[in-house]
Amino acid sequence: MGKKVVITGVPGVGKTTVINQTISELASEGVEYQNVNFGSCMFDVASSQGLVTSRDDIRRLEQATQRELQRNAAQFIAKSDGNIIIDTHCTVKTPKGYLAGLPEWVLKELMPDIVVLVETDEDQILMRRMADDTRVRDAEGYRALCEHQQFNRAMAASYAMLTGCTVKVVVNADNLLNNSVAELKTILR
Repeated sequence: MGKKVVITGVPGVGKTTVINQTISELASEGVEYQNVNFGSCMFDVASSQGLVTSRDDIRRLEQATQRELQRNAAQFIAKSDGNIIIDTHCTVKTPKGYLAGLPEWVLKELMPDIVVLVETDEDQILMRRMADDTRVRDAEGYRALCEHQQFNRAMAASYAMLTGCTVKVVVNADNLLNNSVAELKTILR
């Protein structure tokens, strides 16, 4: 049985960059991880049902629809073997408030060993978002990003209470990707 590691962070924090670099370096050391993007699993299901045309459309769906998509994605991922990184968001900011990225029914399917929060200074996130023309994101200011990262920490603690996993924060500061990768490699070994 392999490790199941949930890695989260607000959009624009560089979570996927840290994950990809870490997986590459670990593979060269003989440690294999499968990277599963939770949102992509949800998108595949939603697009096959004609509900969305982009991943960004998912957060605008009705809450009941989002719940069913989460459940389907969790069941798919839970069947995977070996070491798995589940790349996801701890919370999703919706027009009606924050939605848990990993509600109880998802956590009970996944039963992660650890939840990793990738964080950095909110100013750095804002700059990264402005430079990323591959995604359409809702406009958020400094205070909203502070709130989102704080809310993610609170949710990660509740995820740990429900599953018995540990929670770790990895800081992904500008120009210090190698430090973030080194810290994550230590966690994943």
